[in-house]
Amino acid sequence: MIPLRDENPTRTFPFVTLGLIVANAIVFYYELSLAGQLEKIIHLYGLIPYEVVHFNNLRSLVTSMFFHGSLMHIIGNMLYLWIFGNNIEDRLGHINFIFFYLLCGLTAAIGHIIVSPFSKIPTIGASGAVSGVLGAYLVLYPRAKVLTLVPFFYYWRLVKIEAKWFLLIWIFFQIINGSMQFAMETAAGVSEGGVAWFAHIAGFFGGIFLLKLFDNRKYRYV
Repeated sequence: MIPLRDENPTRTFPFVTLGLIVANAIVFYYELSLAGQLEKIIHLYGLIPYEVVHFNNLRSLVTSMFFHGSLMHIIGNMLYLWIFGNNIEDRLGHINFIFFYLLCGLTAAIGHIIVSPFSKIPTIGASGAVSGVLGAYLVLYPRAKVLTLVPFFYYWRLVKIEAKWFLLIWIFFQIINGSMQFAMETAAGVSEGGVAWFAHIAGFFGGIFLLKLFDNRKYRYV
């Protein structure tokens, strides 16, 4: 499923959300300009669990959020951030949203490290932080409609889905894929890289719980 927009207007302009998208775009352009040095830069700024566990390159807990592995990687993350992030920024306020976003990214990174503490494979991407935004959206706006492109066999259809169903389906597949990957890597005794599913999962649930620190208004959990 590909979200295109939500029917959930905001009262304020999402300066921070737009700023984060621009920052990620600038970093990605920088990556494209590196050519043969890209692998070295990714190892320098990407999150390597083994290094962080040994208190090395701790800055990567933050810098890794702004690097992406491909054009589709950054487009997907920024699309989700734009659709769901503007409402969370509107609710929390611009400054609070900055700290909320970064803390969700840190929570995602810690979740990934806990599952793969000995991995020496760099992890990059804003997915963990964006996942936290999705978790907060699930709590705050479960009934908002999301215009979604959904595959039906050989065709695609535009469908309006309530946010709670869209996001619950999304986290369900993160858990399924993460569990399968963890089982295969455990059986093989080695991490083969790929998607850091548990970063998504940790970020999502981190966003749900961190929301209470930044939003004092009353709401019901789904």
